[in-house]
Amino acid sequence: MEHAFKINLRGIIDLLSEHLYSGPKVYVRELLQNAVDAIRARSAFEPDHRGEVRIELMPAKAGRAPALVFVDDGIGLNEEEVHRFLATIGQTSKRGDYFGFERPVDFIGRFGIGLLSCFVVAEEIVVITRSARGEDAKTIEWRGRPDGTYTLKPIDHAIEPGTQVYLTAKAGSEEYFEPDRVRELAAHFGGLLPYPIRVVAGKDTTTVNADGAPWRRRYPNPEDRTEALLEYGYDTFGIRFFDAIPVKAEAGKLDGVAFVLPESPSLATRRTHRVYLKNMLLSEDAEGLLPDWAFFVKCVVNADELRPTASRESFYEDEALAETREALGRALRDYLVGLADRDPKRLRRLIDLHHLSIKALAVRDDDFYRLFIDWLPFETSMGLMTFGEYRKAADVVRFVPNLDQFRQIASVAAAQGLAILNGAYTYDAELLAKFPDVFPGERAEVVGPDTLLQALEDLTLDQREEVFELIRTADLVLQPFRCAAEIKAFRPEELPTLYSTQADAEFFRSVEQSKEVADEHWKDLLDGVAGPGTADPYAQLCFNYRNPLIRKIARLTDRTLLRRSIEMLYVQALLLGHHPLNAKEMALLNRGLLGLIEWGVAARGGADERGV
Repeated sequence: MEHAFKINLRGIIDLLSEHLYSGPKVYVRELLQNAVDAIRARSAFEPDHRGEVRIELMPAKAGRAPALVFVDDGIGLNEEEVHRFLATIGQTSKRGDYFGFERPVDFIGRFGIGLLSCFVVAEEIVVITRSARGEDAKTIEWRGRPDGTYTLKPIDHAIEPGTQVYLTAKAGSEEYFEPDRVRELAAHFGGLLPYPIRVVAGKDTTTVNADGAPWRRRYPNPEDRTEALLEYGYDTFGIRFFDAIPVKAEAGKLDGVAFVLPESPSLATRRTHRVYLKNMLLSEDAEGLLPDWAFFVKCVVNADELRPTASRESFYEDEALAETREALGRALRDYLVGLADRDPKRLRRLIDLHHLSIKALAVRDDDFYRLFIDWLPFETSMGLMTFGEYRKAADVVRFVPNLDQFRQIASVAAAQGLAILNGAYTYDAELLAKFPDVFPGERAEVVGPDTLLQALEDLTLDQREEVFELIRTADLVLQPFRCAAEIKAFRPEELPTLYSTQADAEFFRSVEQSKEVADEHWKDLLDGVAGPGTADPYAQLCFNYRNPLIRKIARLTDRTLLRRSIEMLYVQALLLGHHPLNAKEMALLNRGLLGLIEWGVAARGGADERGV
């Protein structure tokens, strides 16, 4: 036996108000939407019909809460349509070809639940309507209640074709019926709608959408247009934007304006925009409208052919939205390219603010890369400079992809007059590695402490004889740590050592450290990761012959003190390179510190006994 679903309308209303809609204010949006769609439907039958929406406010009186009536001169409904569309959740006259229009009608609504939003602010909905199709059409009164019941009756008095929706505020919703609040909401949701929306409160009548979309107006010149759009951006968001970019996309039938933010946003900031659908405000916090790299702008746009979700507060993710997103990305790219031609100084200011977004686009777009790579700023061992400035000073693009390694070698490279780029920040390594691909014949190479050592000054034979014992002892001391000793002469003189390692050595260091805290099962797995028979990878500890302390240590005859000094220099080099210490190295640090303290105390004690 088949059974029909039963609908708890009160539960549906609670669901709408608590989860689907963002708040009670959306009842104004839903009624405006219904009114505009009704006018559009009538215009399909009567092409000369222009239409308007009127919101009449009735203040509270003794024993009566404030009320209002939404009036439109749209297509109206007959009795059968009232039963079909007002009393059936999910049924709407705006899908398909119910009315038999000869041409498509661009309706805003499509889900058949908009009228229910009125129950969020009122205990009863009264609809008085008369169809515009047929001179003998009757006036119908429909009264709906949140318990799921309704009444329907004809009225002898014939109104003009259209629909009137009467609402009386329920307790707690009175603020949404106040004149200033209704004007604000009507302008907020319907400011771009093509039909006049008039709010009537006593003798005061206000047209809330007289100005329309500012990006569609005509201006004497581009400067006046930009100034007007920036003023609109300030009025809308309270932000003094850097620039305003009119945008248009055939995909989604979209137009609007993108505002360039006056400061660089955090990558974690939600990228939201004000979006209209068929000139009705859809959302102030719509996401996913622009490509990920375009986080330097905030948009106000209208789309005629994108699908809204049921809550009407975002767009459905489909091919049309993807095409629209791509078209908007192209528009922003074209703006940046055009700015490079007509106003390079302004472009430089924009890059100073939003170089991260431009770097993100350059990673994806080779043509854009060619145009903008020389403008982009990078950190180098010689200070901050643009890539173009760097190219003038270096024949090969040398960069370090690791921040800790860059910090370790930057001062050394600078002291030798070598300019090395820091590729550790977002997008930088990708951009630098891409350079030879976009510019054939150019070179880019990754630099590490090990490759930097090759550029340092070798010692003479006499100097090597002087430090022979130091290097021989250091090799023995460092062998348990898979590190070899080397000595070079380099600047800055204040730096006594430089620790360098290959990528595979870094990997094995991390494996060894993991094994120290793992149980037997995981140790076996880690041994498998390292692989049997793998040659021990060696790091290098390079001593700086120019450093006075190193030359003093090289002359030590106390073998114990020499070993302690080498151990402490090794640990210091690891710490300077931001390498985490493993258990053996921590033990070395503790033993070395205690040993040096003991040696110092003993040496001082002997001096005191001599009376010094």
